[in-house]
Amino acid sequence: MNEGYIAVLESIASSNPTPGGGTVAALTLAHAHSLAIMVSRLTVNSEKWADGHQIANTIISTSDEQISKALNLASADSLAFDAVMMAYKLPKVDPEARKNAIRQATIDAALAPLDTMNSCLEFLQNLNQLSKGCNSNALTDLASAAELAISAAKIAGFNIKINTNHLSGEDIDSINTQSLFIFDSCTILMEEIISTYEDRLGW
Repeated sequence: MNEGYIAVLESIASSNPTPGGGTVAALTLAHAHSLAIMVSRLTVNSEKWADGHQIANTIISTSDEQISKALNLASADSLAFDAVMMAYKLPKVDPEARKNAIRQATIDAALAPLDTMNSCLEFLQNLNQLSKGCNSNALTDLASAAELAISAAKIAGFNIKINTNHLSGEDIDSINTQSLFIFDSCTILMEEIISTYEDRLGW
């Protein structure tokens, strides 16, 4: 591992509240993308896996974009929570304005991991397609990518729940409903992926 990678881990391990779980969720998704790209490249390298070439090429062609997006989601999550901390430090001369600022910042801190969950869902949809025709020698790497993605979605969901837990309103209900729906959709896809790779591997 290079120094930059180690620096990220040390930053997470520090006593600072950011980067925290939401950022780690997005970074986990970035790792999932990297594994999926590797599986895709191993797939297009041989005509034996021609059935998987189309989705593999799609994953490869968007690889830089998807990894950059995941890294941006990681940064956005940390920035969103930093904004919550800043809101709590606002002077109490105008209690109502301070309360509204805290509420909005907290909502924004929930929306950041919601974006990560949406990206996890999109990723698992592509991975489900790839699982059916990819290089069978890389199926455990694909399985690992899927596990990382479902974990990322779950971690992001935790961060949504902790931010919305003490808030109420239609906007909050909408965020929570979306979060539950996305995770349920991710779970269904995960089950399909597991069924496919276990069948192909004879497990």
